[in-house]
Amino acid sequence: MTDAFFTCRKNVLLAKNPATQIEGVCAAARGALVPEEKEVLLQQWVEEGVGNLPASESVPAVRKVSVTLTSDWLEGSELLMTSLSDLNTSPEVIRCADQQLSELNTLASLELQDHAGAELARLPAEETVTVAGSAPWAAVVPQTDHQTADCAGISVEVLNDDPAVLAWSLACDAETVPPVLPAQPIQDAVPFYPAPTEVPYHEILWRDWEDLSVQPCVLEQVSKNTPLFEFRVMSYNILAQDLVEQGLDLYVHCHPDILNWSYRLPNLLQEIQHWDPDVLCLQEVQENHYWEQLEPTFKEMGFVCFYKRRTRTKTDGCAVCYKHSRFQLISLSPIEYFRPGLDVLNRDNVGLVLLLQPVLPEGLGLKAVSPLCVANTHVLFNPRRGDIKLAQVALLLAEIDKIARTTEGSYYPVILCGDLNSVPDSPLYKFIRNGELSYHGMPAWKVVSGQEDFSQQLYSRKLLAPLWPSSLGVTDKCQYVTLCQPKKPGRRQYSRDFLLQFRFCDIACERPPQLVLLEGVTDAKPVVSARKHSAVTAVPKRHNPLSFLGKRCSGVIQHGLNLTSVYSHFLPQRGRPEVTTMPMGLGATVDYIFYSAEPVESKAGECRRLYKDGALKLLGRLSLLSEDVLLMANGLPNPFCSSDHLCLLASFGLEISSL
Repeated sequence: MTDAFFTCRKNVLLAKNPATQIEGVCAAARGALVPEEKEVLLQQWVEEGVGNLPASESVPAVRKVSVTLTSDWLEGSELLMTSLSDLNTSPEVIRCADQQLSELNTLASLELQDHAGAELARLPAEETVTVAGSAPWAAVVPQTDHQTADCAGISVEVLNDDPAVLAWSLACDAETVPPVLPAQPIQDAVPFYPAPTEVPYHEILWRDWEDLSVQPCVLEQVSKNTPLFEFRVMSYNILAQDLVEQGLDLYVHCHPDILNWSYRLPNLLQEIQHWDPDVLCLQEVQENHYWEQLEPTFKEMGFVCFYKRRTRTKTDGCAVCYKHSRFQLISLSPIEYFRPGLDVLNRDNVGLVLLLQPVLPEGLGLKAVSPLCVANTHVLFNPRRGDIKLAQVALLLAEIDKIARTTEGSYYPVILCGDLNSVPDSPLYKFIRNGELSYHGMPAWKVVSGQEDFSQQLYSRKLLAPLWPSSLGVTDKCQYVTLCQPKKPGRRQYSRDFLLQFRFCDIACERPPQLVLLEGVTDAKPVVSARKHSAVTAVPKRHNPLSFLGKRCSGVIQHGLNLTSVYSHFLPQRGRPEVTTMPMGLGATVDYIFYSAEPVESKAGECRRLYKDGALKLLGRLSLLSEDVLLMANGLPNPFCSSDHLCLLASFGLEISSL
């Protein structure tokens, strides 16, 4: 009964502006109940509630109280788009029989305290029910699993209002304050706290747009005579519904209603529609939801969409969408990180790499703009397997190197989005940003995530070089071997059988000075009787075609893409780090948008590479929130943010040059 009444209050609290609607969101999965079934269900709730009342408590008698009821029992997604005024003035309502009135009054008495029940009993006839300290609300029968509304006829509309919250902010009266959602504690974790009653949700979760185009450093680089091709990029982990149902213990702080896909989908689409990105990179996109709901809706919004499901039996994946009015596709390259037989690449994560050509508006004359490479991925979560994460990122960077490389050997501008499951001070983050990582001997848990500290373990897994075998075809510079610089012309080619004749010669048994000593790998001296060691035999560089083994054993990997992060990962005005997700009540940054920049010469001894904007310029970004702010809103997801991640949004400009 408490949950039922909570749903009534929550649904009305979440009522949106009536002009904001969503079209083509979801079709009805099941039909609504007939009136007889509604009455039976309501009667069952009343009987259960009355049975649980103590004998000393009595139900207040209310003779004439008009409670507005929606004729079709509006469900979550429909009620979200209906304002309080619409509910209270609907001509379809104001129909309550005496029996229904007494049943609803019994339901109200279970939720309200004694003093609230007394206030309710004193209400005059035909007056709207009002809970003390809250906005007027219309009692609506709560949603159940076998009731799903038909949302097929809903349309999307962007209001000409302040852009920060108009899609999901409360229509608050100055005299009323929305009720507080109850917070449920999480065992062995930081407790969640409900939002204070005097601060509405939309003010707690307010995110500012940071205009970086007015900064002096940007103004100096952008000449007044140099036009820019401006566009927005969003990266968003939307939380696949299958993963929600498989890990409900992670969301015990959430009311079950806000975890329903029929509730979450309109909110997610409304948020995307509001911020209106030109390029959209999504993670944790469930396959059936993509094909049945997301792709059709995105096509109506003007997007061209590409999807890659995770391998084997996984049901979610990554999607990249771009507006066909702003970009044209040059090439598409999906990536599967699963490689049979390789322990370091035995997981089902995937990625997408696209090369897009910006579409210039008419009237610019003979102008040109560089193609843009967009990559999207979702890296393995397991905090203990940093070796797998590092190998997945190296494979992604090798694919970007192939797609974004120009004929002159340089690179087109690159934007890398995704959930990397790594914090900003982790070695993996530093590798992407600084272009180099020495990983040999590093604990696997430390390499990437930094999400958990396993330093107290006596036998932690350590990374050894080489991280992946040469059969993968990827060098330690994160490039495909087939795309590396060709061999010098005129160099002789030797067959394998010819080279095997020399595997036991004297010079082959000498250790090259540059060969790194690895116990059990390169410490064995080859002899004729020990055939099993012949595969690791090395000869001097001028004779051995596999002389790169010595370099691959250095334990250092590199890349040359010059990437930097859109976000600084710190909120100076609050003195706290930025947060993109809240697993079990603990804030962390694991989602990123990296983009191409030009390196700046740093001072001697600085290990952090410095950048400035090049042809691709960062013009603005949507601010992130801190952990304490999200705790005030009861963490993620919550009634207004329908994913366990915050979306990332950035505005870029590409220089337009003359032909």
